[in-house]
Amino acid sequence: MGLLANGVLKADIKAAAKLMRYIEEEDTNAIDELKLLYANTGHSHVIGITGLPGSGKSTLIDVMIDYFRSSKKTVGIIAVDPSSPFTGGSFLGDRIRMQKHSFDEGVFIKSLPTKGWRGGISKVTSKMITVMDAMGKDIILVETAGVGQTEVDIKNLVHTTIVVLVGGLGDYIQIIKAGILEIADIFVINKADKNNTEDLESDLKNLFSLGTDSAKDGSENDKANAGSIKGRAGWKPSVYLTEAANNKGVDKLIEGIFAHENCLRLTGKFDGYFRSKSNSDMKEIISDYLSNLLFEKLENDSLYKKLLDDLIHNGSDPYTAAEKILSQFLNFKK
Repeated sequence: MGLLANGVLKADIKAAAKLMRYIEEEDTNAIDELKLLYANTGHSHVIGITGLPGSGKSTLIDVMIDYFRSSKKTVGIIAVDPSSPFTGGSFLGDRIRMQKHSFDEGVFIKSLPTKGWRGGISKVTSKMITVMDAMGKDIILVETAGVGQTEVDIKNLVHTTIVVLVGGLGDYIQIIKAGILEIADIFVINKADKNNTEDLESDLKNLFSLGTDSAKDGSENDKANAGSIKGRAGWKPSVYLTEAANNKGVDKLIEGIFAHENCLRLTGKFDGYFRSKSNSDMKEIISDYLSNLLFEKLENDSLYKKLLDDLIHNGSDPYTAAEKILSQFLNFKK
């Protein structure tokens, strides 16, 4: 077995950190180590935490860690931050977040820059989950970058998706229902002491009730959105009000998280997550391999150069050119 993989399986923090660095640097040695780890994963409860900027996700996570640790749970945190325009690294970084947990051997914190990756996550998020899972972390928390309603990719990587909202923003449901609302297993309305939460809480609960046989009101679009929210694995999304900065309401949220985990296990959906993640991982690996292989071949390909010249000088179009290239290399026909 690879030295790093062996260290990770023994929960060696230095080995895990080194492997994660290789993963970020796209070092080919990282793939060999990950191959050895994959069979030892699928045990952690992976929790995604997303929401609009300013909703207090990081503060909430900081308090959640305390509760998990008080229950003797080991915790891994993957904090995805916007990329620095100067260094390309995490704009915030783990040096200024969750510092009180940095000396706790039961907590492992890793910051990742998005580097322009879609959905508020990083391209290597799934690989980092694999490493932390193989380390034996009971809980893995994945915090998205907080870019708004496009953050739906996290749903494919976690068991439980938590959407953090704040009140006082007017017609919140209309603003974001087309995006992150549909992926939530649990809603948290944070900063409940500073904002009006009653309207938002009422709107969310009304949205859950739409689409039922007894519901008569609401547009067809509302019902369609409610239908996507209701009934995943027999679970109805729940709403929790918290004041993370004052450590209020977080205990009830933790109970809700454990309740969702229990529901997933009872319905067989907990283990099904591993199949979903594996499917996502395999597609990404195949996509990366094929694109790299194709672009390497195109570097000195005469047809590619001719088609590029035609685009510039003869008024051709890139769609037809791409179809011709795919036809030659992949036997692709539209």
